Amino acid sequence: MKRSILVVLSVVLTATPAFTQTRNRSTAKPKTSSTAAAAQKTSQARTAGATRVAEQIKFLTRFIYLLGGVTSGIAAVDEAAKRNEASPAVLQKNQQSKVTVKTSIQGFRESLDKLEIDFRGTPELQPYYIKLAGVADGAATAEQQAAANQFDAAGRSLLNVISRLTDVLVIMRQ
Repeated sequence: MKRSILVVLSVVLTATPAFTQTRNRSTAKPKTSSTAAAAQKTSQARTAGATRVAEQIKFLTRFIYLLGGVTSGIAAVDEAAKRNEASPAVLQKNQQSKVTVKTSIQGFRESLDKLEIDFRGTPELQPYYIKLAGVADGAATAEQQAAANQFDAAGRSLLNVISRLTDVLVIMRQ
């Protein structure tokens, strides 16, 4: 009898742990915290914003480089026209160059307006908007100067825009 009690007790004791464990164990998956996800989102938005600012700087510097030569040519043809030494074909080409410059500056102003709106409307980029605000106004000034055939002054205004964009880019790196 002792033996049968011992056998029953040993069976019950060894079976009890098997019955008590009803959940399957699985490795816990690491959960990303909301702060890490927010930091990653902020970093991605800042990188995208900085990339857009850098693209504007590249486009504007390339344009200003080309504008120097075009402005010299426009001024030379305008002087020749005052002396009645320019042919109608040259005058027509000069007029097309002026229209192209004006259209290009207008396009820069529009893209800078959009950049400002995007920075203002994106919460992760709003801290940088303060420094960015006004670059579209600088391009609008250049657009007005170009409309008045003051292409050299328009180029200088665009240089100020590039300077402000560069300041924004420096702040975004910090």
